[in-house]
Amino acid sequence: MTDDLYPSRVGGGEQIIPRLDPMVYGGSPSQESPLNRGQLDHYEKNGYLVFPDFLPELVQPLRTEIGRMRSELAGREELVREPENDELRTIFNPCRFSPQIDALFRHPKVLPMVRQLLGSEVYMMQSRVNNKPAFRGRSFAWHSDFETWHVEDGMPRMRALTAWLMLNENTHYNGPLYVIPGSHQLYVSCCGRTGEDNYKSSLRQQTLGVPQPETMSEILREREIHAITGTPGTLVIHECNLLHGSPDNISGDPRQVVMCVYNSVENRPQAPFGAERQRPQFLSSRDFTPAAVA
Repeated sequence: MTDDLYPSRVGGGEQIIPRLDPMVYGGSPSQESPLNRGQLDHYEKNGYLVFPDFLPELVQPLRTEIGRMRSELAGREELVREPENDELRTIFNPCRFSPQIDALFRHPKVLPMVRQLLGSEVYMMQSRVNNKPAFRGRSFAWHSDFETWHVEDGMPRMRALTAWLMLNENTHYNGPLYVIPGSHQLYVSCCGRTGEDNYKSSLRQQTLGVPQPETMSEILREREIHAITGTPGTLVIHECNLLHGSPDNISGDPRQVVMCVYNSVENRPQAPFGAERQRPQFLSSRDFTPAAVA
C-alpha cells in the first residue's frame, strides 16, 4: 500500500498540514489549449473557475431528465433524502441513468479543460445532482472532497476535480456553494475515526471529515468566504481539496446543480486509507476507462 501522505481520521487531534501535490498538472498552455495562462493562474491561486453562460441550451433538457429520474429511481440507494424531511437531497450516479447527463460531462467544451488541469486522461469517478428545495434544502458542512475520497475511497493524491452546471439561478439566498479561495493549498487532517458504512449517514448529514470551528477560524484568519452565484447554464470547476460548503436554502427559489468528479487515470484509488472497505460503486466508480468526448 502507498504511504499515507494525507492522514486523517486516525484517532488523534486535528491539524493543518502542507499540501504536497501540484494544483495544475498540465504545464504551460499552447494556442490550442482551452484554458489560457490567466485562467490557470486563477485556478492555481484560488482553486476554482467560473464560466458564465457556458451551456444554457442544455439546462431545460437536463432538468426534464432529472424529473424523470426522480420518479424512476424511487426507492434506490442512489436517491438520498434530506436529514430532517423526505425532500430529495441528492441523486447519485445520474450518468448511469441518463445519456443526456453522461453526454454533458463528455462535452467537447468540458472534457478538454479537465484533461488540461489534471495533465492526463481522466475517468468519471462520480456524478450527482444536488437539489435544494425552496425553504427546506439543508446545508452542507465545510469539507474537502479529497479528504473523504482519500480516507473512504483510497484516492492517493490530489489529482481530481469536480465540474458542475447550474440548472437554475444560484443566488446568495437559495443555498449557493461557498468556497474559501486558496484553502486548497493546505490540508486539514480531521479528528475521529470512520465507522462502518459511514456513507449511509454522511450523505444525509456529514459529521466526519468536517473541520472543527477552531480550525476553520485559523483558516479564515487570512482568507475570505466567497459565494458562487450565477445564471442557469453557468459551469464551475473546483479543485478536489478546496474547502467548500453551503448554507440552508431559506428562499422561495430552489437550487439545483448537476456535477461530475473527474480523477486522473494515473491516480486510481487503492485500499481506503481510513475505512474498512471502499464505498459502493455509485459513489466511487472502479471503471477506470478514460472518458471520451461525446
